[in-house]
Amino acid sequence: MKILLAGASGMIGTALKGELSRRGDAVRVLARDDSGDYRWDGRAVEPAPVEWADAVVSLSGASLTKLPWTSAYRRLILTSRVDATAALARAITGAPSPPRVWVSGSAVGIYGDRGDAELDESATGGTGFLADVVRAWEGATAAAQGTTRVVNARTGIVLGAAGALAPLVRTTRLGLGARIGPGTQWWGWVSLEDEVRAITFALDHEELAGPVNLVGPVPATASTITRAVAAALRRPHRLVIPAWAIRLAMGAASELLLDSQRVRSGKLLAAGYEFRHQTPDSALAALGLA
Repeated sequence: MKILLAGASGMIGTALKGELSRRGDAVRVLARDDSGDYRWDGRAVEPAPVEWADAVVSLSGASLTKLPWTSAYRRLILTSRVDATAALARAITGAPSPPRVWVSGSAVGIYGDRGDAELDESATGGTGFLADVVRAWEGATAAAQGTTRVVNARTGIVLGAAGALAPLVRTTRLGLGARIGPGTQWWGWVSLEDEVRAITFALDHEELAGPVNLVGPVPATASTITRAVAAALRRPHRLVIPAWAIRLAMGAASELLLDSQRVRSGKLLAAGYEFRHQTPDSALAALGLA
């Protein structure tokens, strides 16, 4: 396939580009600087890259782990996703020969704080800043849904050496492994390897469309994951960071750590996807963190 990739500089995009190239796909990168094959500003796309592509994968968006979430940065979190996605939707719908499939980044944050409720793709969206952002982000793909197969890849915490896991690894390595808040909140998680493999699976499988949860097959609580990180690093896990302290320090961004989302990959599993990493322990062991 000829695949146009937007958002190739992050942890997921870098790994995905490598995997697509290894399997024989031709990959061209849409970037905001001179590092890619095509340049754009995140608000408009020239016709040529979309015309060239059989498939588009877009992973663009301001980092959620950058703090603090000031009002200006919250706007950037929203606009960096919605503007880029809307631009790609316009380009795809306007193409004389549009790509066959578009995998657009999304997040399990759309479900909001849902306690112990099991959430597959049929679940309704929740409330909160992240839920509103993801709703608008996915909504920006709607214009292209009659033109190409659109997959909204709802990703959780990706267990890789960088990204959202990095701060947790750094503090745990220093012997500061801790329970985060109550620890009983559910975190949607997926290994970096399965995140990349699931995206390529979605490119290839025409039965997948609309929201697709990209999370590991066995749901895990926050404490399960923080303890698994400590075990992988052979460090203690004795401290507790109370929820009030997280809210005080992080403000609106505390949703990332305290919201509970027990998410399942219903569509992926039904389509026959086989996870390489069934548990957080397996995903972390593969990283060789110790």
